[in-house]
Amino acid sequence: MEAHKTVVDTLAAQVKQFHARQQPFRIYHGSTNSTRQSQHHAHNTISTADLNHVLHVNEVTQTVTVEPNVPMDALVAATLEHGLVPLVVMEFPGITAGGGFSGTSGESSSFRHGFFDATVLQIEIVIPNGEIRSASRTGPTADLFWGAASAFGTLGVVTMLEIQCKPAQPFVELTYLSTTSMSAAMDTIRAATADPTVEYLDGIVYAKDHIVICAGKLTDTASPATIQQFTRPHDPWFYLHAQSRAPRSSPPKAPPPKDHIPLQDYLFRYDRGAFWTGRYAYSYFLTPFTHLTRYLLDNFMRTRVMYHALHQSGLAAQYLIQDVAVPYAAVPTFLDWLDTPENFGHYPIWLCPLRVREEGDGGGLMTTSGRRRPQPQTQAQADAQAPPTSPRDKERDDEEEDEDDQYLMNFGLWAPSPYRGAAFIDHNRRLERTVHALGGKKWLYAHAYYTEDEFWEIYDWDRYQGLRERYHAAYLPDLFEKVRVRLGEQSENGEGVGWGKWGRGLVGRVWPVRGLYGVWRAWWGGEYYLKD
Repeated sequence: MEAHKTVVDTLAAQVKQFHARQQPFRIYHGSTNSTRQSQHHAHNTISTADLNHVLHVNEVTQTVTVEPNVPMDALVAATLEHGLVPLVVMEFPGITAGGGFSGTSGESSSFRHGFFDATVLQIEIVIPNGEIRSASRTGPTADLFWGAASAFGTLGVVTMLEIQCKPAQPFVELTYLSTTSMSAAMDTIRAATADPTVEYLDGIVYAKDHIVICAGKLTDTASPATIQQFTRPHDPWFYLHAQSRAPRSSPPKAPPPKDHIPLQDYLFRYDRGAFWTGRYAYSYFLTPFTHLTRYLLDNFMRTRVMYHALHQSGLAAQYLIQDVAVPYAAVPTFLDWLDTPENFGHYPIWLCPLRVREEGDGGGLMTTSGRRRPQPQTQAQADAQAPPTSPRDKERDDEEEDEDDQYLMNFGLWAPSPYRGAAFIDHNRRLERTVHALGGKKWLYAHAYYTEDEFWEIYDWDRYQGLRERYHAAYLPDLFEKVRVRLGEQSENGEGVGWGKWGRGLVGRVWPVRGLYGVWRAWWGGEYYLKD
């Protein structure tokens, strides 16, 4: 802890200097899983890249104390040595604990435990005047704690987190449940949620009439014949395996198939191929998508390398890469909207049910304000269309609605866009408007195309500005300034600006030079965000 204190004291002294000059600064973390263009420069940056240590695992309280740049694979490895696993583990091994807290992160255990920030007990944070504070989820510092959650570093620099864990088991028993409609999939999700033994739950939409729900339970027993891994080069990509295990035409009344997956393989099952987005790289480079090519190119298909290549190539501005969430009542309507080619028209789509905090619990900007139930039609219209219901049926429906109010459904939408320039921007804005109209939200790791008025209609400006003033953060860029796309910095063909003068020249517009450049830079690695 002494080494940690030394680093934090040095960082706090730097923040005090920025505060004295009232000079805005940004936080450099090293690598990132955000698709937004970095605005870092050497003269305006606080670096937390060296805060990457697991400090303590407490087996009695089942907690782990870490610095913010500890990635998920290192966090899981450290806790497993003590028979523990964090309540929520993000699906990519390179996502950091600090990123999960200061951004917005959920995974297949979030239907039980909420977002990652809901599993953090307390933080150490350097507020923007250079003071080192501790903040916990309850008590007098709860406003700072929940304000910093999902604020993307705009309320200070998180330097330490205490995270709740639970006892681990060697395997996850995963059941694949094939459904033929979104309404059936939602019934399956509700049933799995009601089963207290289910600890992991997500789904993949392969088509409107083929949705696979994956429900997992921790277990310490497994038959060798049922063990399935996903992290080795010759293992299948998870989404392809799930599709083969639960095909659209499953035999009627057949028991659903099950695998026993080593816990770490389950937690990082989407790392190879970044869910299925790696398949688009094969299409881009006109490469056959086979088991052999996936084996030979495995090193390039890990998320750490893929994110690096995406940023270096500038191709993020040609793909719609968004995570959005809507209330359960709006899920079928939203899937219908996504199914049309002009709106999205791509499959697979990831489904991740998320438990949200109650309004009175505090909560970060991302999980409280702006959430409302969708109203696609008037009550009179609904009554006219609905069949008669008995008082008992109505009571059951009301109870289901009350339960549904505790959840949002995350849709992972990752696919190439057919649009460029202004049409690409409009494509993203249509998505943002639709999600907002349905009472939902999007997560801000990705490009945000809102106007400032639209943004603060969704995210609570009054509460956020009050926190900025209280904790001396008013001189820093606010959340909108940090996450918005600067439309003037995108060229007419939708290209990003983040890959250097060479890449922005004519040669960078010729297929497949941009992609090759990104792969080359990713292969050589290196720190690529902190600019001179």
